[in-house]
Amino acid sequence: MENNTRLKSTPKDVFLHLFNILTFYISVIGFIRLYVLYISALFPDPLNYYFTYIADGVRWATSMLVIAVPVYLLTSWLIAKDFAHNPKMRELSLRKWLLYLTLFISAVTIIIDLIIFVNNFLSGELTIQFFLKILVVLVVAVVVFWYYIWDLRRKNLKSKIPKILVWIVSVVVLASIIMGFYIIGTPADQRDRRFDDQRVENLQMLQGEIVNFWIQKESLPEKLNQLEDSISGFAVPVDPKSGQPYEYNVTDPLSFELCATFNSSSQDFSSLAKGTRPFSPYDSFQQNWEHEAGQTCFTRTIDPELYKDSQNDTGLKPLLGR
Repeated sequence: MENNTRLKSTPKDVFLHLFNILTFYISVIGFIRLYVLYISALFPDPLNYYFTYIADGVRWATSMLVIAVPVYLLTSWLIAKDFAHNPKMRELSLRKWLLYLTLFISAVTIIIDLIIFVNNFLSGELTIQFFLKILVVLVVAVVVFWYYIWDLRRKNLKSKIPKILVWIVSVVVLASIIMGFYIIGTPADQRDRRFDDQRVENLQMLQGEIVNFWIQKESLPEKLNQLEDSISGFAVPVDPKSGQPYEYNVTDPLSFELCATFNSSSQDFSSLAKGTRPFSPYDSFQQNWEHEAGQTCFTRTIDPELYKDSQNDTGLKPLLGR
C-alpha cells in the first residue's frame, strides 16, 4: 500500500525544483561576490587594488542578483503553492536529494573559502578587509544552513517565516544593488570612465610613437598624422566618443603636449575609496596620467641623454609603443 501512495516526481516537479536550486546557487554566489567586492572597494588594500576589476565584478554580481533572485522567489512561490495544495509533495525524493545536496555543496564551499582565508591570514593579510570577507561568508553560510535544515524538519506548513524571509531577502538585495551605485557609480558613470580609460590608453600610445619618431629622425613630428605608417599599420587614434582628433602641440624642440577632454576626474573612481590610485595596465613607465573633468593637457620632455645611444636600437621601439 505504501508504494501505491508514494508520490512520484512529474516533469513539472523536476523543472521547478532544479530551476529553483540553480537560481538559489547563482543568487548566493552573486551575493557573496558582490559584498566581497564592496569590501575591497570600501577598504582598499594598497598592495592589491584594481578598481577596474572591482567595477567589472560588481556589474557581473549585480546582474546575477537582478535576474536570479526574482526567478528563485518565483519558483519558490510556485513550489509553495503545490505544497499547499498537496502537503505530501514535501516528501518528494527529488526535493530532499536537492536540499541535502545543497547543504553538502554549501559546506564544502565554506570549507574551501575558509582554507583560502586561513592561507591569506598565514601569508600576512591582517586587514579589516580580510576579517569582513570571512564574516560575509560565515553569515551567508549560517543563514543557508539554518533555513534549509529548518525547512526540512518543520511540521507547521502555515509558518510565516518563509514570507518574512522573502521580504528580508528582497530588501537586502535591493539595498545591495543601490549600494553599488554609491560605491562604483551609476551605469552612466561607468561608461564615462571606460571612455576616459580609452582616452588615456590612446594618449600613452601616441606618446610612445612620438618618442619613437624623435629617436629615428631627431625631431618631433609637426602633426600627429606624420606618425601614421602603412607598413606597421599604425593609425592615429581619435577620441572614442566624439571621434575628434586629440590635440597635439610642440612647445620646444624636445617638448610636446597631448590634450584630451575627459568626462570625469581620475580621482572620482569611487565616492568612498578616494585616494587610492587606480591600476592602469598600460602605464608601463608609471607617468602621471591623472586628470580632471574637461580638457587636460599632459606635457612631456624628451631627455636626449637618455635616448641618444638608442637611436639604432631596433628593439627599443616595441617597448616604447605602450
